Amino acid sequence: MSKIKMFALGGLNEIGKNMYVIDVDNEIYIFEAGLKYADDKMLGVDYIIPNYDYLVNNKNRIQGIFLSHGHDEQIGAIPDILHDLPDLKIYGSKFTLELLKEELLAENINGNLIELKPHKKVQVGKNYIFPITLSHSVPDSFGYVLYTDDGAIFYTGNFVFDPSMQGNYKMDIGKLAYVGKQGVLCLLSESLYADKVGFTSPKHRSYEYLREVINKYNGRILVNIFQGQFYRMQELLNVITEANRKLIILGKGLETSLIKAINSGYINFDKSRLGNIHHLEKDSIIIVSDEREKPFSNMKRIVRGYDKFITLNEDDTIIFASPVYDGMEKSATNLFDEIAKKGCNLITMSSKNFYSLHASSEDLMLMLNLMQPKYYFPVIGEYRHQVANSEVAKQMGMKEENIILNLNGQVTTLINGKLVDENEFIKVDDILIDGKTVGDVGELVIKDREMLGENGIVLVVAIIDKLTKKILSGPEIVTKGFVYVKDNIDLIKEAEKMALEIIKNNTKVSYIDYGKTKNEIRDKVGKYFYQETESKPVILIMMQEV
Repeated sequence: MSKIKMFALGGLNEIGKNMYVIDVDNEIYIFEAGLKYADDKMLGVDYIIPNYDYLVNNKNRIQGIFLSHGHDEQIGAIPDILHDLPDLKIYGSKFTLELLKEELLAENINGNLIELKPHKKVQVGKNYIFPITLSHSVPDSFGYVLYTDDGAIFYTGNFVFDPSMQGNYKMDIGKLAYVGKQGVLCLLSESLYADKVGFTSPKHRSYEYLREVINKYNGRILVNIFQGQFYRMQELLNVITEANRKLIILGKGLETSLIKAINSGYINFDKSRLGNIHHLEKDSIIIVSDEREKPFSNMKRIVRGYDKFITLNEDDTIIFASPVYDGMEKSATNLFDEIAKKGCNLITMSSKNFYSLHASSEDLMLMLNLMQPKYYFPVIGEYRHQVANSEVAKQMGMKEENIILNLNGQVTTLINGKLVDENEFIKVDDILIDGKTVGDVGELVIKDREMLGENGIVLVVAIIDKLTKKILSGPEIVTKGFVYVKDNIDLIKEAEKMALEIIKNNTKVSYIDYGKTKNEIRDKVGKYFYQETESKPVILIMMQEV
């Protein structure tokens, strides 16, 4: 009999940043270590990862991290984590680890990567792990069975049921049924599409639509696509082959992963059709990838005329073949407007008509039917998705008390196979990545950036005699992004008078408390500016003795 704890350091009540922890008798198994894309409000932030202090503090108990597939939401935090935990064992399929190697190579990191073969049980610590192939947009996607003394715990990752997906995308339904018959203690299943009725298939297929568009437009076509969507990319490559057109790849990350996938047989494409960016043909098809921390960055550069290879003209067609991420709608809409002004043909593949490869309600029902779990734990998605997933389980006859709806850090405990409420919480937080340093930006920095962006900055400068404490120069006020000075001279002069009065009152003694003086200026001048302009600029005060 076992004591099992299950909780998330990220991935619940949010999209991305997936990291799920299962502690079996003090042995820790981690499923996923992903990032989340920064939205338009996260000024200057490249991406967000879970706070992994828990892993650092319990590193001796960690048996490994198990990756379901090679999307950034699943593997994106690994390079940052390995800076602090270089010996951590990372498990995954061959293709998942190949994609991860590229990320680690870019960061000059050597990881302890261990390849797992599908449907081969391996002992990890005192327990066993059994990877099962599932159908998703990336080849070699795994779900993981963790065998415990009290029954199996199955983590699905992302999946769909589609019998037409064969080869490296094929789901082994027989193995799923086999695990279900053995007895499943808990099923952790994705939730992103739980509120969508029916099966995801065939709405995830785009071949016919892409063929129609590409055959319709004879000129140059640019296709913006997320580089992890290999299944849709294969559909696009099939159309390009059928249309007998040249392919240009723009984006080093995409080019590296795509060539590697072709060479290893995960993508079927004749490399002789690959063209050179330096020699664009009139009917070339150019795949443009997103950078993981800067969505639409490459396409924005082209549209705004900064790309050294591609200059848009009215005969060009631009296709957005990937969904717009939550929080990126404003950026996407602005980009679509810019493209329209260029006069190009704009094609957007609506997420309502073309699904990503996530489990809709019927997919979830089928998985539940195969697994027949005692407990059900909806993961991967915002809380509304988790609730929708729980409703699916109820339709399948599961009791409400056996459905686990948690937030990040909330611990579920099973003792001897029974749910026990110990009211335990693990500290969770976000790490905001700006540049190459982990944790070098926080909420206060983001707030300051918002204030600077919305209200500007005011600099108050004064020079004081070191011996006499008399004011030699100033105070002078300089503004950036606050008000147009020529039209607001009286406002600035009044603020300078306020600052002068405060400095004089604090220089009547031989010792000046500069901290107190600056706070008084910041408080009084700040209130005056808000009263007159209803803006709250960042106020910086520079007082220098000479």
